Amino acid sequence: MTLVENFHASLSSLAGDLPGPELLPERLARACARVLPVDGAGISLFFASDRRLPLGASDPVSAEAERLQFTAGEGPCLSAHAEGAPVVADESTIGARWPAFHDALVTRTPIRGTISLPLRNGLEGIGALDLYVVPPNDVAALSLQDALTVTEEIAAVLQEQSLHDRQHSDGPAWLDAPAAQQRSTVWQAIGFVNAALRVPSPDALALLRAHAYSSGQSVDDFAGQVLDREVEVDELSLDSDSSR
Repeated sequence: MTLVENFHASLSSLAGDLPGPELLPERLARACARVLPVDGAGISLFFASDRRLPLGASDPVSAEAERLQFTAGEGPCLSAHAEGAPVVADESTIGARWPAFHDALVTRTPIRGTISLPLRNGLEGIGALDLYVVPPNDVAALSLQDALTVTEEIAAVLQEQSLHDRQHSDGPAWLDAPAAQQRSTVWQAIGFVNAALRVPSPDALALLRAHAYSSGQSVDDFAGQVLDREVEVDELSLDSDSSR
């Protein structure tokens, strides 16, 4: 069985446990982690340089790695998106290039290597696949060509579902993925901070990230606390100058 055939067989086998078009990204991430020599995978979209939308992850650790990268505001997937090319990073590379992300990653997950690849085939410039490895696995064991082959299949499946959904609704159902819905709390919190402190949206996100990082939380969780008034918005302005 070829890699592509194995990928689609794995994807089909997951339909019973993860039904529904909104869970398609999670099925794709799990299938990816099954057929490649990695320990986890995650799929995301970018709507702007600072607006990353997670769609699905193969497991909770991979989902946490995405949240940590978004909270730090730096990391291999953000670089892969900016550069439009795959980024392969072992632990030493992660530490050298993205120290804030590295510190959170090694503290809160067993992940020590990442491979980040932009999606193609209609999702070029907005879609990305993150692959994660845990020792004794190593990024050097993965064939980059195999990873690129899988990214092509992921993009093709998402595009096919998008075209199908477009006949019945305004957008693809996989945009309603649970992970994407959770990230929407950050966008709401940005608007809340923007209005309350009269700062532009990039600065509002920077404040949320800085306070989340310093308190050892993900920005998703911290945004929820701001919206629930567990954290008073005025507290965010105290360090506004140093957080930008």
